[in-house]
Amino acid sequence: MTTTTNSNVTQLLVDWRNGNQSALNQLMPLVYDELRGLAKRYLRRENASHTLQTNALVNEAYLRLVNQQGVDWQNRAHFFAIAAQVMRHLLVDHARSKQYAKRGGGAQQITLGEGTAIAPEQSVELLALHEALERLAAVDPRKSKIVELRYFGGLTSEETAEVLGVSDITIKREWLKAKAWLFRELSGTGVSLAE
Repeated sequence: MTTTTNSNVTQLLVDWRNGNQSALNQLMPLVYDELRGLAKRYLRRENASHTLQTNALVNEAYLRLVNQQGVDWQNRAHFFAIAAQVMRHLLVDHARSKQYAKRGGGAQQITLGEGTAIAPEQSVELLALHEALERLAAVDPRKSKIVELRYFGGLTSEETAEVLGVSDITIKREWLKAKAWLFRELSGTGVSLAE
């Protein structure tokens, strides 16, 4: 994205925050492709049979983003940081609903033979990562946010530094520490933070 487009996005975000609804209409075409890319990165980590599709994730995230109240939109990176967080929570909610259904919540009864034909969902891995991030947030909120922005949001270390208001070198150092911490927490669960 060019610097001109970045400044256009930032100005539209400020205008939207100040109550200009037409700014939102102008903003969405500028960010839609990046939102789709973000959704694709999330869904690429999911099982191929995952029931939530890219467009559905983008649309649901869009609805939640436009209903955000009192967000002091700073710039493009901040917008995508919030979008990444919204998408992550949508996927976690989706995974939880799958786990609920898997444990019989409102599900139709099937025979044992039918049940063994169902492939295991990667939603368990997403939930394990989410829970590990929650534990990391309890001990070090900034490292948790860095993982969310870099891993889920696809932001670069420079963009993450901009969102969090710290130096790029701090982000790189804490990113490595956060990955090591999560590796220890997630050993044996099949979740990988490769990047």
